[in-house]
Amino acid sequence: MFSIPGRQAVTLTPAAVRQIQRMMEREGRHGLRIGVRKGGCAGMEYTMEWADAAEPMDEVVEQDGARVLIAPMAQMFLIGTEIDYEVGLLESGFRFRNPNVVESCGCGESVKFADPASAS
Repeated sequence: MFSIPGRQAVTLTPAAVRQIQRMMEREGRHGLRIGVRKGGCAGMEYTMEWADAAEPMDEVVEQDGARVLIAPMAQMFLIGTEIDYEVGLLESGFRFRNPNVVESCGCGESVKFADPASAS
């Protein structure tokens, strides 16, 4: 795993905790799995899906009853990320404040990450 000892890879705002808790209870699921995949105009997209159990290499982040599972391929891209849940007039959803993002597309659906090799 790519986490920093004694520190979670991601943190959740109180709004994100409340939303994940509500969704876990409503759906009867173990947690919310977050990952990344190639796609979108900036190169990468976040993925979110319900999980019935943690996979062996998932990093599990638990905060105040909310559980987020980070897929192995996403762990190095998500270190230091704050996940929020925002409610707006036209749309509501999770927002990722990720210090590893160097570029995002105009619609906000995809991102480009810093090259891990240049982070030294």
